[in-house]
Amino acid sequence: MAVINENYLKLPGSYLFAEIARRVTKFKEDNPTANIIRLGIGDVTRPLPEAVIKGLHAAVDEMANAKTFRGYGPEQGYSFLIEKIIATDFATRGVSLDVDEVFVSDGSKSDVGNIQEIFGIDNVVAITDPVYPVYLDTNVMAGRTGELANGKFAGVTYLTCNAENNFTPALPKERVDMIYLCVPNNPTGTTLSKEELKKWVDYAKANGSIILYDAAYEAYIQQKDIPHSIYEIEGAKEVAIEFRSFSKVAGFTGTRCAYTVVPKTVMASTKDGSQYPLNKMWNRRQTTKFNGVPYIIQRGAEAVYTPEGQQQIKEIISYYMANAKTIRDGLKSVGLDVYGGVNAPYIWLKTPKGYDSWAFFDKLLNEVNIVGTPGAGFGPAGEGYFRLTAFGSQESTQEAIERIKTKLSL
Repeated sequence: MAVINENYLKLPGSYLFAEIARRVTKFKEDNPTANIIRLGIGDVTRPLPEAVIKGLHAAVDEMANAKTFRGYGPEQGYSFLIEKIIATDFATRGVSLDVDEVFVSDGSKSDVGNIQEIFGIDNVVAITDPVYPVYLDTNVMAGRTGELANGKFAGVTYLTCNAENNFTPALPKERVDMIYLCVPNNPTGTTLSKEELKKWVDYAKANGSIILYDAAYEAYIQQKDIPHSIYEIEGAKEVAIEFRSFSKVAGFTGTRCAYTVVPKTVMASTKDGSQYPLNKMWNRRQTTKFNGVPYIIQRGAEAVYTPEGQQQIKEIISYYMANAKTIRDGLKSVGLDVYGGVNAPYIWLKTPKGYDSWAFFDKLLNEVNIVGTPGAGFGPAGEGYFRLTAFGSQESTQEAIERIKTKLSL
């Protein structure tokens, strides 16, 4: 009989967003006329920018002509897109990258989940808590985390982020090998300064650690003194892998395109102590298991970097950040403690006294028909907090806040 990977059995319950969907579906069955406003899953609602649509249409036409038809493309991505990424997202911030250090993919979720495959099973993992569940869950699946006890996995170093430490994780007291940082953070919507990031880079260099830096929301950063890339920090190209996405920047959640930066100077060791570049390992992983992002999609992503595309994504980001302000101001007006929403499209709030995060989820759903995300789903330190997203329409966002102000019993 075939034997399963029993590490999957260590995962508690269902995936966070699957559980949310289950509860909402049950509520809709019981309340078919309810007008539900979804501020839970971070899916975008604005259409693709016009420049992107034009790029997609042009690429579709190319595929209809034998002279311009494309079959298999490079697994790492087409150079026309990679060159635009480097010139616009990094060179403008003083960061130099080679074309073979950028890997185009079908999403940051895929990449941050798959990156652990190139690391040894005995590596010690550190994650900020709370944080996006994929970092932890994929390491559990790989067998790198030990057993679950009292809400935490024995082999994981949890870096607590809460209101008491201003959502700034402290350096681990013990040595760790793989460090997941999400900046701006999902779910808390908070960021780290250059000074704080420098501490992590210095720690990684001193301990031979690798930073896995998820910058999927960097385009939402509004304050000028917040770095957009970890490579703005001196020495980071020796110890950090960075993940970026077009999903929330240009509405590609259903279109799927992202990229990961693996500098050739990022090294890890074999068991005998020899140094080996992770760039080569990630390239081998991708060429073996991935056939690349479709040509049509990459042409659409390329259009993001045209002058028109850059202006259009700024307008989309401004739209969502106006929603974030509406949510922040509205929640504060009813006396709730609110964080985030300044440099990210996520608003993180403390649940009212007497409610854990799932109880507050049910309260919002039942009393005002609003769907949010329980903080406990993002890790033990997320208990007692709750996430709302700014990705709805401005009309539904305003309606949601009006319901909270007038109908929610606090």
